[in-house]
Amino acid sequence: MGGPVEAQANGWVNTLAAERRHTRMLGAIRPRIPGLAVAAGAVAVAFAVNRALPSLSPLTIAVILGAVLGNVGVDLAVLKPGLGYAAKKLLRVGIVLLGLKLAIGDVLHLGGRGLAMVVVVVTITFFGTQLLGRAMGLSRGTSLLVATGFSICGASAVAAMDGVTKSREEEVVTAIALVTMCGSLAIVVLPLLKGPLGLSDAAFGSWVGASVHDVAQVVATASVIGPAALAPAVIVKLTRVVLLAPLVAGMSLWQRRGSARTNRVPGEKRPPIVPLFVVGFLAMVAVRSTGLVPAGVLNVAQTCETVLLAAALFGLGTSVNLKTLFTTGGRAALLGLASWVLIAALAYAGVRLIG
Repeated sequence: MGGPVEAQANGWVNTLAAERRHTRMLGAIRPRIPGLAVAAGAVAVAFAVNRALPSLSPLTIAVILGAVLGNVGVDLAVLKPGLGYAAKKLLRVGIVLLGLKLAIGDVLHLGGRGLAMVVVVVTITFFGTQLLGRAMGLSRGTSLLVATGFSICGASAVAAMDGVTKSREEEVVTAIALVTMCGSLAIVVLPLLKGPLGLSDAAFGSWVGASVHDVAQVVATASVIGPAALAPAVIVKLTRVVLLAPLVAGMSLWQRRGSARTNRVPGEKRPPIVPLFVVGFLAMVAVRSTGLVPAGVLNVAQTCETVLLAAALFGLGTSVNLKTLFTTGGRAALLGLASWVLIAALAYAGVRLIG
């Protein structure tokens, strides 16, 4: 048995170990503070602009602010640790919280034919957009991110797919810009087509939910017609969001197999079979589906999700080279418009088929 001296010595050792851990923690956090503080300020500005212009998502505004900051000639070296942390770690937490928007019961409410319609529309748009992008000479990364944003849920889907791919920042910003542009056009254009296309309010809502990109854009577009269109629009849209998890997990698995076929650098990490943030996303869907989460908690979680994703996209935006981005602007815009027409046509055909 140890005496008092040994106990005191052990206490000193434990104290020193705790102090070292504390010092290491502070050493890791301190360099990130300036970048995270700037990101927080940018998020505050993004929310303020969103209040004045509700059609512009805070996520879109944040990435624009980041791109502006990154191209004004200011040395961002001191901000890089915090901005990089936001672009990677905060992004994944935001995607996890996105799962709290979804309940399995709402998805099942569509029925078998409705679910099949959503899956077919998303699948054809995802692969069709990539084929169009490659035919136009755009990079694989741009084509993939545009396809993801247009087929699933706009900027959030682009950010999630970027989390498992090695896309360039310019490709991320291009995809977000395109889903914002076409989603904003949808708010104006689609309600004008309701009458000529012979759609009832409910059918119009389903069409909007199956074809418009961002959740906020879906709500804005369907609200022009009224509550009868808004309810089906949101249900169909959230069903598309559910497909984000298998789409991202599938891409991660495909990349993992691709890395196994090539000569990898010794010690290089392979992509995970299912990214941890995708598992977290599905866990949050399961939690929401229990119906036990209070409405107040859901509202707070939704705000936190938007804040985290906006901070992440601001961080990504600061790394964008606008000169490089503009070199593919014309072809990228054409791809965005083509993908928008593709998903709108597919969704319309699907709505007509299911009645």
